[in-house]
Amino acid sequence: FTNKGYYLGKLKDMEIDLSTFRLKSIVVETASNSEMGKLLGAKKVIIPYSVVQAIGDVIITKHIVASAPQEGEVSKEEVQKSL
Repeated sequence: FTNKGYYLGKLKDMEIDLSTFRLKSIVVETASNSEMGKLLGAKKVIIPYSVVQAIGDVIITKHIVASAPQEGEVSKEEVQKSL
């Protein structure tokens, strides 16, 4: 989910930096008709850990937008640059 309540999809994989044992990114299989799938046009997306806000029973990410981001949001371009 995003911090604005949008469902992104299911966690499918994680990338871990084995030298530091830190999470680098998560791989999400986008839900059909999800905002993430529509925005990025992909079935699976890699989300950098810098966009993740909380991990528990669900994962909360910053809201990703195609236009100019507001506070608490990140642009599509920022996500792509951080990969």
